[in-house]
Amino acid sequence: MRIMAQTAMVMALDKCIGCHTCSVTCKQAWTNRAGTEYVWFNNVETRPGQGYPRRYEDQEKWKGGWELNSRGNLKLKAGGRMAKLFGLFASPVQPELSDYYEPWTYDYENLIQAPAGNDFPVARPKSLITGEDTKITWSANWDDDLGGAPEHASQDPVVEKLRRDAEDKVKFEFDQTFMFYLPRICEHCLNPSCMASCPSGAIYKREEDGIVLVDQDRCRGWRQCVTGCPYKKMYFNHRSGKAEKCTFCYPRIEVGIPTVCAETCVGRLRYIGIFLYDADRVTEAAATPNEQDLYEAQLDLMMDPNDPEVIAAARAEGIPEDWLDAARRSPVYTLAKELRVALPLHPEYRTMPMVWYVPPLSPIVDVLKDQGHDGEDAANLFGAIEALRIPVEYLAELFTAGDTDLVTLVLRKLAAMRAYMRDITLGDPPDESIAEDAGMTGEAIVRMYRLMAVAKYEERYVIPSAHLEDAHNLEEIGCSLDTDGGPGMGQTGVFGEASGRPMPVAVENFAALEARQRGDDPAGNRDMAGRVNLLNWDGRGSPRGLFPPGQGNGGERR
Repeated sequence: MRIMAQTAMVMALDKCIGCHTCSVTCKQAWTNRAGTEYVWFNNVETRPGQGYPRRYEDQEKWKGGWELNSRGNLKLKAGGRMAKLFGLFASPVQPELSDYYEPWTYDYENLIQAPAGNDFPVARPKSLITGEDTKITWSANWDDDLGGAPEHASQDPVVEKLRRDAEDKVKFEFDQTFMFYLPRICEHCLNPSCMASCPSGAIYKREEDGIVLVDQDRCRGWRQCVTGCPYKKMYFNHRSGKAEKCTFCYPRIEVGIPTVCAETCVGRLRYIGIFLYDADRVTEAAATPNEQDLYEAQLDLMMDPNDPEVIAAARAEGIPEDWLDAARRSPVYTLAKELRVALPLHPEYRTMPMVWYVPPLSPIVDVLKDQGHDGEDAANLFGAIEALRIPVEYLAELFTAGDTDLVTLVLRKLAAMRAYMRDITLGDPPDESIAEDAGMTGEAIVRMYRLMAVAKYEERYVIPSAHLEDAHNLEEIGCSLDTDGGPGMGQTGVFGEASGRPMPVAVENFAALEARQRGDDPAGNRDMAGRVNLLNWDGRGSPRGLFPPGQGNGGERR
């Protein structure tokens, strides 16, 4: 048993309002550089929908993730070394720019400088790739809020599969339409297929916290990682010729601050914590024959942080005491392993993803209320779960490899929490039978309510700081952002222009990183100095620079 620590995230989908704040702040902090115009480390998809890039879940086409060979061993779906060799220079299974979208801007200057004439001037869309006029046909959020359904929503690979299985299961008549939001980041998998696909060995999983990064010095731009990742969260920077991906905001994590997407989330739907897992059993768990058993196999990897044997093994691997304490208080472990209401995204890809989701339940309450029923009554809630607008079959295809019983059980727990806590809120005695019907206890329901509804900041984000004695190991000169245009490259940076010089991003350098990413230009260019930095903002008060000095009085604008 080799115990290691893994940083992970849980998202409660009922709370997501589709505002895209997480996407915008992530974009502002990490991918507003040349070559990353189409790159979204964090994006929010409307389901049903095609996703980003389009139909990324269609692994029969894109060949992402793992599968089992005839002997029951794991192999990359895209093929082994020989297949990689033959497809090294021209891989037919990589998304093209049209599968993402051709990023554009508008010729606003024409609105101002167009000469007087009979026609009103227009701002034509211009491609950010070629600089030429372009026609806008798709974008990262083109099918937001069921835009164009059923024309676009019917192209969802999950819907397509369900329709093949049962034509009448998913319909798109107006009165039966269902919709929910699915925020996505890199899964930072325990068994990452992107890492196994890389011919250069440039992708690695950090031993201290499990975050998956790209060594830019070793990356040769083969783009096999793009093919290998079934979630298509590996991106190719067409300017630098390197691969880039979500870094789980590791400079923030190292000092105990949540990721930018979590910090700025309006719905407070994200939880970050760590858990302990047995690294020696990851391959065995990923090779579980039955796809619907992969969820339980993944849960079995998450070790009990209160078990003396596990604690002793963790100490033997050098895991610090404060990390062990954080594992015991981890909201990820509580929601995924103890309460069992958080589920992994597409476990059938066999990558052992580390971003978990609490499936949505909200529409059932609205439907019951519209029909004149008590939307919070336990009997009504339990009885209506099978008739949800969001089909259980659809959720099962996303989170449990098609196991509808498991999704139904999770939804019953969420319904039980609503009904049980309603009685307490109204001053009635709690009904323990509601908890028993969901396979829970009243104490567990109150604990789940505490964490999912009224948890404080410190309860949602339990992130132990990295240790100074490990600072040298945490230096990431070759991280996926230390590229031409990334923070740490001197001439261009996180704000698009000179934001610093090469510098290791280790714990003792965090203050320097903060100063660097405020946009101050050590070379003398002050054009970007007024930009607001969200990378190092802890979510309290106002980020530095949000209220620039007022004109003429030298004071702060309020």
